[in-house]
Amino acid sequence: MRRDRPGRGRQDRAERGEPGRRSNAARHPDRKPAHGDAPAFRKPGADMVALYGVHAVREALRVKGRKLLALYATAAAAERIAPDAALAGLTPQIVEGADLDRRLGAGAVHQGLMLETRPLPARDLSDIENNSGIVLVLDQITDPHNVGAILRTAAAFAVDALVVTERHAPEFSGVLAKTASGGLEHVPIVEVVNLARAMEELGDMGYLRVGLDSEGSASLEDMVLSRPLALALGAEGAGLRRLTRENCDLVARLDMPGAIKSLNVSNACAVALSVATMKLRV
Repeated sequence: MRRDRPGRGRQDRAERGEPGRRSNAARHPDRKPAHGDAPAFRKPGADMVALYGVHAVREALRVKGRKLLALYATAAAAERIAPDAALAGLTPQIVEGADLDRRLGAGAVHQGLMLETRPLPARDLSDIENNSGIVLVLDQITDPHNVGAILRTAAAFAVDALVVTERHAPEFSGVLAKTASGGLEHVPIVEVVNLARAMEELGDMGYLRVGLDSEGSASLEDMVLSRPLALALGAEGAGLRRLTRENCDLVARLDMPGAIKSLNVSNACAVALSVATMKLRV
């Protein structure tokens, strides 16, 4: 039988709300840790993710779509996030910025905030609620900055869901959540094993499936679109894979009037959503 790590029992009691001996940081949230008293961060793993940055942390606290474990903040950041932390029922544990640098890596722009949480709940295609009538399908787009930017745009356009593959997709935390600027908490993520089969299922659910490709047969602006709509985007360079294309009802291109005809995939997503939503309003 596996033995728990030292101190894990106290963490379990705290997560369940049971009484137990509290640390100095918990009893005095406005007090910095004593010199040499490093904060007891949880180790990253499949059952725990760390979100950082003001927007990512604030939206996770507000939406409460996942289990929240612990909030760490510098004294200044704790004041900034105080109303949202109170709403979520969390007391910030005051740390130094250097503590967060060591935990997250020197390159992480944490803005003095880190939130330890459980991963987002798993969802199926059948869980998608038809509100805006638009979903995005990502065909092996692996760059977390691109996917984060796509999520931010998707949240702005009230996209109903983001469909990705379980493999060849970035981790939905860390830099991706920071780039999404809170959008990760507002767009349901559906992870599928086989994207071609998922496209078939979307067709069975009544979705018009439109793939975006520079070699598309017609401009997206000239196509007749209808709800519900699934927009499929491929990775830069590789584009849509063959089976993904074959499971599209239409393959469209984005015609650019300027000298540069191609866009970064996240920018292409924003343009496509703008065009699609305008056409669907008519």
